[in-house]
Amino acid sequence: MDSTGVGGLDQVLAGGLPKNRLYLIEGGAGAGKTTLALQFLLEGVRLKEPALYVVTAEARDEVEQAAASHGWTFDGVEVLELQAPAGDADGDEQYTVFHPSEVQLDEATKVLVEALDRVRPVRVVIDSITGLRLLAQTPARYRQQVLLLKRALARHGATVLLLDDLAEHTRDLQLRSVVHGIISLHRVAPRYGGVRRQLEVAKLRGVDYRGGFHDFAIRRGGLAVFPRIVIDEHHRAFTPDVTPSGLPGLDTMLGGGLTRGTSTVIIGPAGVGKSSLTTRYALAAAERGEHAVVYTFDETYETYLTRSEGLGLDARKHIAGGRLTVHQIDPAEWSAGEFVHNLRTAVEQRNTRLVVIDSLNGYLHALPDKDLLLVQLHELLTYLNQRGVLSLLVMAQHGLLGPALESPADVSYLADSVLLLRYFEAAGTVRQAISVFKKRTGSHERTIREFTLGKNLAVGDALHEFQGVLTGVPHFVGERNALSGEGNARDRK
Repeated sequence: MDSTGVGGLDQVLAGGLPKNRLYLIEGGAGAGKTTLALQFLLEGVRLKEPALYVVTAEARDEVEQAAASHGWTFDGVEVLELQAPAGDADGDEQYTVFHPSEVQLDEATKVLVEALDRVRPVRVVIDSITGLRLLAQTPARYRQQVLLLKRALARHGATVLLLDDLAEHTRDLQLRSVVHGIISLHRVAPRYGGVRRQLEVAKLRGVDYRGGFHDFAIRRGGLAVFPRIVIDEHHRAFTPDVTPSGLPGLDTMLGGGLTRGTSTVIIGPAGVGKSSLTTRYALAAAERGEHAVVYTFDETYETYLTRSEGLGLDARKHIAGGRLTVHQIDPAEWSAGEFVHNLRTAVEQRNTRLVVIDSLNGYLHALPDKDLLLVQLHELLTYLNQRGVLSLLVMAQHGLLGPALESPADVSYLADSVLLLRYFEAAGTVRQAISVFKKRTGSHERTIREFTLGKNLAVGDALHEFQGVLTGVPHFVGERNALSGEGNARDRK
């Protein structure tokens, strides 16, 4: 196998490209074809393999400029420019190279074969095949010359990338039938935010590659490919022990706590305490010596720390100690694939035991196709569960009070546990209530308790004296006051 020089793409290709074969890299303008080709050649240079770059559509200095933008040079790469410049001021023409409008395809093939004999490359890139296609007068002649070129390349034992910038509806079926493999690069510019890119291995003979679309990004230094998760590859033995939250009242409601290797959705309107609750869980994990990671889509990094400090939660200490990591995510710039890749790195390289996604509303905006939320979220949660990670997902609902609160997506059936937080009005003040609606891994209380935010988080006794708390306007039916702050401000078991 020949490594492509792109680690994530090699994973998709099950190790790389089989040697001594012809491959098509296709995509529109700006999709990343040239960048991928340069990485492929420079990986060969690193391995001390002769490399040949054949330029037909651009001038050499343009390609060198593209390489320089990534901090690369062409040292160790032989460049053959098959495009003639215009004649000089006296009308003399240069014949060291050829121009598509002036020669026939067989002459171009002859020049290329001579370069192969001289350089004897292990890796070859032809950028792009469009220049050669324009020289052919008929499809039959074009196919004949492509087969001739394929045999010549095979004779030298070279692995070859053919770049093609044809649009989706004008794909070269002749070429696609001849090559050993096809990698399609796609570029989509949304109405707002950064460009989103995906690749697909459309064909690779004899290799059990990872099919489907995979997000990637182009940064200084080349392509960064984020292979999509295949959950069957991530089974891991772990002990499904119970993890406490640090709030005795909540742990009692949950039958001792949440189980490792499960997912929990925390649902409620804005400001009700969802993020504060997940922070308490993350710090409890850090206090046990475990690593926790928080992905915040809706808060800035500093706001997260300031809010935590206001609740008596010292997140800075655990961040400094390396037991807590907080990532501020920009959904306009991060693709869902890059987010999942970052999460996998935390789990597999840092042994992260607790993951917080705050919130799913922000994660939804990171998806190019919002209809895929449930499918991608199912794969992500299954992966985390199989790795023994406790995952907490925040879902903000539209509205504040009353029974008509709405969620942007129904994800409750995907989660193992569901916590519901609500505002309710009582005695002229707005308060918060918490209840456990679902827990697959054991028994739980079905009561509704008061949840208070202040210098410390607290979960009070069950609100037995109230009826209709979840509607937002409950009726007092008891004989004594049972609200926190009025004779009952303790976090009871």
